[in-house]
Amino acid sequence: MVNVLKFIDRAVKQIRDTAGQDKVVMALSGGVDSSVCAALATRAIGNQLVPIYVDTGLMRKGETDRIRSLFADANLRVVDAADEFFEALAGITDPEEKRKAIGEKFIRIFEREAKRTGATMLLQGTIYPDRIESEGGIKSHHNVGGMPLDIEFKGIIEPLADLYKDEVRDVAGGLGLPVEIQHRMPFPGPGLAVRVLGEVTKEKIAIVREANAIVEECLVEKYQPWQCFAALIGLGTGVKGDVRLHGWIVAVRAVGSRDGMTADPLPLPYDTLARMATRITAEIPGVARVVYDVTPKPPATIEYE
Repeated sequence: MVNVLKFIDRAVKQIRDTAGQDKVVMALSGGVDSSVCAALATRAIGNQLVPIYVDTGLMRKGETDRIRSLFADANLRVVDAADEFFEALAGITDPEEKRKAIGEKFIRIFEREAKRTGATMLLQGTIYPDRIESEGGIKSHHNVGGMPLDIEFKGIIEPLADLYKDEVRDVAGGLGLPVEIQHRMPFPGPGLAVRVLGEVTKEKIAIVREANAIVEECLVEKYQPWQCFAALIGLGTGVKGDVRLHGWIVAVRAVGSRDGMTADPLPLPYDTLARMATRITAEIPGVARVVYDVTPKPPATIEYE
């Protein structure tokens, strides 16, 4: 396990030494990784830091408003780029190509914002499992294997690159970050795009966003999973109002884990599963059925893409 105080001192020095007098843009998503990076960088370089939240249109329900509220005092720049991301994803069905399209779009947006603010460096919350999975060919994380090779930044600063998720949470505690941030569930950098199998469209994202919100409402407080979510995995037949429906199949995933490298499905009670299925199919018109994924990691990954 990481020595929190020594790590904080070392990371602050790393950021300060690497940045020098340059301005630094950073990707602030509101998750624990980027929030820890923001806290470290604020200590290290103060007003040289330009935190940016990119609303990709692929975020959870209410996420952008929540981020605005949480970081109201952080001089946060919010970039509305939903149309850009949907355009970049149009026609793409391969999971790796999706991640690369999203990774490239992120970089181009941060390059654009850097020019506007005079920044020359990029800070991001890459952690060790991101590197392992990208370099090992499991999946290309948007901030590692999904990044384009031609990048205009003078340098990229990744102070958390050798930490596992549980270690990042320990550092968050050492920095005095709110418990809500310290223990928040992981959310993939590419957002809900990797919870829609096949081509990403606004209609599909709207459906999976509502389903995901229902899953979190039903599970987070009562069962405290390491991660839980809904994914749109295909089309199937159903019946609503005595009428045959050719609608979407939603898969629910809820797992326990320590660091995300391995995970086990939560043994949820049947009445909880039934309640979620009833809500999802009743409240989201286009959904025909709901299934619960009981596959551990490995052999499965936690996310579907």
